[in-house]
Amino acid sequence: MDERQRYDRATADLDPPFAILDLDALRSNAASMVRRAGGKPIRVASKSIRCRAVLRMVLEMDGFAGVMAFTLPEALWLAEEGFTDILVAYPTADRAALARLAGDPQAAREITLMADSPEHLDFIDAAVSGVRSRQEIRLCLDIDAAFRALAGRLRAGVLRSPVREPEQAAGLAAQVAKRPGFRLAGLMAYEAQIAGVGDRVPGPYGRVVRWMQARSQRELIVRRGRIVQAVRQVADLEFVNGGGTGSVEKTVREKAITEVATGSGFYHPRLFDFYRGFTGRPAALFALPVVRVPAAGVVTVLGGGYHASGSPGASRLPQPYLPAGLSYDGREGAGEVQTPLLGRAAHDLRVGDRVWFRHAKAGELCERFDALHLVEGDRVAATVPTYRGEGRTFL
Repeated sequence: MDERQRYDRATADLDPPFAILDLDALRSNAASMVRRAGGKPIRVASKSIRCRAVLRMVLEMDGFAGVMAFTLPEALWLAEEGFTDILVAYPTADRAALARLAGDPQAAREITLMADSPEHLDFIDAAVSGVRSRQEIRLCLDIDAAFRALAGRLRAGVLRSPVREPEQAAGLAAQVAKRPGFRLAGLMAYEAQIAGVGDRVPGPYGRVVRWMQARSQRELIVRRGRIVQAVRQVADLEFVNGGGTGSVEKTVREKAITEVATGSGFYHPRLFDFYRGFTGRPAALFALPVVRVPAAGVVTVLGGGYHASGSPGASRLPQPYLPAGLSYDGREGAGEVQTPLLGRAAHDLRVGDRVWFRHAKAGELCERFDALHLVEGDRVAATVPTYRGEGRTFL
């Protein structure tokens, strides 16, 4: 039985649109990441999961410890639900959530906020000024891990923290140490240009990517090590976080790193097909029904305009996956309420048949569906709500 037959059989009683998670593929992907991590713990990025039940399932597997959340309200909710060791990966300007954190001893023990400037400290102080019995706020310093060359004219990586050099990091750490109500717990440096850019790309562009990543890795090993050493002179760091799904086996080689973060690798969306260091199995899929057959070799499915975030382009569209051999119409693409698909496979599809898609990114799929049907073999073992299904739309 091929994958399409297995998924069709498992979900025969369901009417699309709906989303599934293949548990066998999820477990295989998780085991692969643990092997690549070489014994260092993996913190799970919740933005790539966006389902509380699946997040808990992953954290119960050996090799995974802690959550990397994407907003403070999300982190507070997860803490209320019993999750521990939650790092909020992005700075927050949510005053109400900060006040809740500062007034909740249990949440304050489990949640660590991100900061990269004294302005963040000032904002937090102002937001919690009216809280009685203010709890100590745990902080993590975010460090710029981008690659620069040609005297700064070439930059690869994301625009995140302004803190780049050891003396900058140590200076900010010293300011945290002097401020009452804060404790520096960790340091993070995310090398997006390695972890989030596929290197299995043909032609001149692929060679440039591989050159950039090799140079960036060598530079970052030295700079990140010096930063960690400088900050440890000021604070007793509990963790140093780095990496992502695409760089696990590279990042863990650094002595300064105590843990890595992964998220997309669990669901293995389309954008993660282009790495030489690992291969995964597509685990998260969504099914759309064929609702029209407007012409020979053309079918139309309901919905489908689930574009991924990031720089716009064809790579951000969902991939028509099963049956193989379908593609978008170049003039319409993926539509808000309907999507025409072309190709030889369209000749065999009829109204009511399913077309299975992969999202370009991981957790964003769950913002479109209120549940994930967990497929085991050729049956649905359980149905669990996504964040959206629990009424939790954090972003």
